[in-house]
Amino acid sequence: MSTFHEKVVYQIYPKSFKDSNGDGVGDLRGIIEKIPYLAELGVDVLWINPFFISPQKDNGYDIANYVEIDPLFGTMEDFEELIAVTKEHKLEIMLDMVLNHTSIEHEWFQRALKGEKKYQDYYILREPKADGSHPTNWVSKFGGPAWASFRDTGKEYLHLYDVTQADLDWRNPEVRKELFNVVNFWLEKGVKGFRFDVLNVIGKDEVLVDAEDGVGKSLYTDRPITHEFIHEMNQETYGRYPNIMTVGEMSSTTIENGISYSNPEKQELSMVFSFHHLKVDYLNGEKWSKTPFDFMELKELLNDWQEGMSKGNGWNALFLNNHDQPRAISRFGDPVNHFEASAKLLAQTIHLMRGTPYVFQGEEIGMTDPEFQDITDYVDVETHNAYKELQAKDLPHEEIMEIIKGKSRDNSRTPMQWTNEKNAGFTTGQPWIKLTENYHQINVEKERAEGTIFDFYKKLIQLRKDLKVISEGDYRGIMMDHPSVYGYVREYKGEQLLVFNHFYSDHVTLEIPEEFLTGSSRYLIGNKEERTLTANLELGPYETIAFYFEAN
Repeated sequence: MSTFHEKVVYQIYPKSFKDSNGDGVGDLRGIIEKIPYLAELGVDVLWINPFFISPQKDNGYDIANYVEIDPLFGTMEDFEELIAVTKEHKLEIMLDMVLNHTSIEHEWFQRALKGEKKYQDYYILREPKADGSHPTNWVSKFGGPAWASFRDTGKEYLHLYDVTQADLDWRNPEVRKELFNVVNFWLEKGVKGFRFDVLNVIGKDEVLVDAEDGVGKSLYTDRPITHEFIHEMNQETYGRYPNIMTVGEMSSTTIENGISYSNPEKQELSMVFSFHHLKVDYLNGEKWSKTPFDFMELKELLNDWQEGMSKGNGWNALFLNNHDQPRAISRFGDPVNHFEASAKLLAQTIHLMRGTPYVFQGEEIGMTDPEFQDITDYVDVETHNAYKELQAKDLPHEEIMEIIKGKSRDNSRTPMQWTNEKNAGFTTGQPWIKLTENYHQINVEKERAEGTIFDFYKKLIQLRKDLKVISEGDYRGIMMDHPSVYGYVREYKGEQLLVFNHFYSDHVTLEIPEEFLTGSSRYLIGNKEERTLTANLELGPYETIAFYFEAN
């Protein structure tokens, strides 16, 4: 069985992790400095967001050169040292690959603009319609039309994301060969994993047509040819090496496709990221809104994906935090009244599921959203666009700021809080973005001296290595109609794990099903006092508890 079932990934947003040279931006040497800390936490793989040459229009997801490091983050020598140091500490590096599109500053696009036919065929160029309108009515994921004028050629290029991010034509075998060369370049450098950005949109149809819904998402997402492309990439690159971990970011995907992408027999990817469970606080599907999260929907989505992927032998990437999401503790917990309890509740809910857990930097010390007071404190382009759109709807300024505070991607991008000193020990210079003001109370140094969250994460990470029921077991949801508790069972060759996660600040008493009262169980891990499993089990505010049953 593949070893990635036992591993835990730690996500580093390099810009905000640790600055080594005082320019206010985190860098590779900063990561090297903190490797012992990450090794102590017990994680196995470090996923690092893009640090390649980029104009930074979309925080590095607009790549202008796939095989060179942006001087902002360091040099190739720094990277080679990082590989060596992580190896010494038995850690592995996972790189972020953005293969759906390039920056329009990439040499390929620039040569296409100069009229080189070979490179024009690298991108998706189409003639406008006879009436002069765009080739299709598709909408960009960043707003506005998904097409832009290709200089004075009379054609337009497709950009599903920002206008500076031109989609590559994966149907062109030369494009695939170039991209596979990129993946192989990094494999030869000693990289042991890849996170592929928006991978399920690479397979566009040959003939592009208007969308009936006027958006177009279904016409380029999870197309059947995408599976063929990913399988080919597997065979030509990482599939030729042992134990390379791969994860695809799958926008708006389905359980059925998730299984196909990650079932080992298909030889595509190790696992998939899906995001449906992180839209449960979108009012009527609208991200830029303020509404309490829907607990029953959260539980149902997590359960559906767990059960569905388990039955089809697919594999989930497990997460509540990343660089595009608000901090989970501010979103689903109560950092003011139940700080440690809610941090641990969210960790245990995820880490004891079937899949590979991902820890986003700062999560292991309970970092919260910053609650910036002014729109000028925010850097994220999406946030500023949303602010303008909400202004256009005539919402009062205070209401707009409340929405922004809850939903901005900058919530997770504030600098890592290392110490109580100036700038939380992140930089000696001026940080590229403001810090969360509570760094005097929440920082690594204080947490290691007095706190219990870091050690709780350590224990969860170790349990996955120790118990097959966690790393390999099947999953079954229980008490799915309970209004405030998410319960589930893990099973493996007669072993069982029973987990209860209480997402609110009241006290509840659970009537435990008879099947769990006959066997002998022991307390395994939780965020309150240790106790035995009884017919009526009381859970306190934000309590999580797990019981282990040995095989008979």
